[in-house]
Amino acid sequence: MPYKHLFFDLDHTIWDFDKNAEETLNELYHTYNLRELGLHSADTFIEVYTKNNHRLWADYHTGKITKQMLRERRFSETFIDLGLSPHRIPKNFEDDYVALCPTKTNLFPQAHETLRDLKERYSLHLISNGFKESTELKILNNGLQVYFEQVIISEVVGFNKPEKAIFKHALTLAKARVSESIMIGDSIEADIRGAQDYGMKAIYFNPERKEKPSDVQHEISCLSELKTLL
Repeated sequence: MPYKHLFFDLDHTIWDFDKNAEETLNELYHTYNLRELGLHSADTFIEVYTKNNHRLWADYHTGKITKQMLRERRFSETFIDLGLSPHRIPKNFEDDYVALCPTKTNLFPQAHETLRDLKERYSLHLISNGFKESTELKILNNGLQVYFEQVIISEVVGFNKPEKAIFKHALTLAKARVSESIMIGDSIEADIRGAQDYGMKAIYFNPERKEKPSDVQHEISCLSELKTLL
């Protein structure tokens, strides 16, 4: 594969979103004493939140909702799903989550080792659908800034993956041609099909080993596999 430029997703690909969110929510569960509000299981709270958050992020990726709507709804819907009346929902829960979660440092296995190795052979870049402040904090708190030449954040450029415009913008910044570029990410719609629709090759990061769609050629379950695949 004659590639020169590797474009990575961040959340769920390098930064372990679910693990970091779980740590954060466990802390906030106790900080806010949610048991006293009738939420007797932190695990159930995290499970319902994760389901709602994934659904709302999928809607954000495709432009169905805004950043503000996502942030307003993910916890309010979770608390309501668990039987809490709207007037009893903790007011600052979302703000505290947004402040705390990006400080977490759980990456997927072999992230640093793989990126360090690949940087010797390729130009590495990030394309994230995350929000500017939290994305920058995640990168800084995990020491990831040393690997990436360009960091493209959808909130900054005004386009989300899978829109072609964000891939065009990323390749323009990187001075990269489509034929020498490849996208690595966990989202079939945003990362893989978004890149493919723009004409790029893509590698599906699939640590949970979900069933792979037939139109997805390349797949890995651990980042270290990139060192031999590329």
